[in-house]
Amino acid sequence: MNLYVIRHASAVDSIAGMPDELRPLTDEGRDEFARIVRGLRALDVRFDLLLHSPMLRALETAELCAPLLLGESEVTPMLAQAPSGELIAMLRGNNVALVGHEPWVSELVAWMLTENRELSNTFGMKKGAVAVLEGEPKPGQMRLVGFYPPNALREIGS
Repeated sequence: MNLYVIRHASAVDSIAGMPDELRPLTDEGRDEFARIVRGLRALDVRFDLLLHSPMLRALETAELCAPLLLGESEVTPMLAQAPSGELIAMLRGNNVALVGHEPWVSELVAWMLTENRELSNTFGMKKGAVAVLEGEPKPGQMRLVGFYPPNALREIGS
């Protein structure tokens, strides 16, 4: 399996009275992530399955990934919390993308590579970053085959 772990694009800052889960992407975040998608497309990336958090900023990021999607897109609250065996059980197909939030996306990458969640600081992911893992989708059984900061993918997509 190729597992694409994606941190959502830039969202509006917290505003008093606005629930965190309703924060949308900024116009700039939307434009920048569209270029990231073009970069992924230039690298011939396609997804059989796209799972995303129910938070609005992750949903909007997932929607921007639509040109890369060959299969289904599904929402799961498992991507709005610490990674779990339940999330791993949802993974199916050859090319799966996950759109979520920090610190959980970095924790997931560390867990899948090393079985050690505490190494998540090693993989601090900027908004719009993509980590590409390959192998058996089990903790400690995958290997990192790509780590794309958003600037690199935007450059590829220009």
